[in-house]
Amino acid sequence: MIEKVYSMSTTNDKVMEKVLFDENLHYLHMVFNKNEGTPQHNTNGNVYMTVVRGTLTLTLGEQEPHTYPRGTLLKIPYNTKMTAENLHDEVLELFVVKAPAPNM
Repeated sequence: MIEKVYSMSTTNDKVMEKVLFDENLHYLHMVFNKNEGTPQHNTNGNVYMTVVRGTLTLTLGEQEPHTYPRGTLLKIPYNTKMTAENLHDEVLELFVVKAPAPNM
C-alpha cells in the first residue's frame, strides 16, 4: 500500500484531535458545542482554518471578535494571539492545518 490512511472522529461531542503530525504539516480536527473553544494562545506556525459546519467566532490580536460561517477558509499568520470559539447553538466543526509544520 503506497498511501497512509488516517482516521478522525465523526462526533458532535467536543474534540480537538491531532489527525496528522509530521515534518511537513500538522492537520487537526476540532468540534465545539456552544460556549466551547480553544484557550487563548499564540499561533506556533502559519494556520489555515476551514469552517466545515457551524459558525466560528475568532478573536485575533487586539481585534474585536469576528464570525465566519461554514465554507470559510482563513489564513492566520505565525505568532498571532488567538481564540477560536463557538458562541452559537449549531455545532462548530473545523479543520486546522499548520504549514510548514512548527518545530516539534
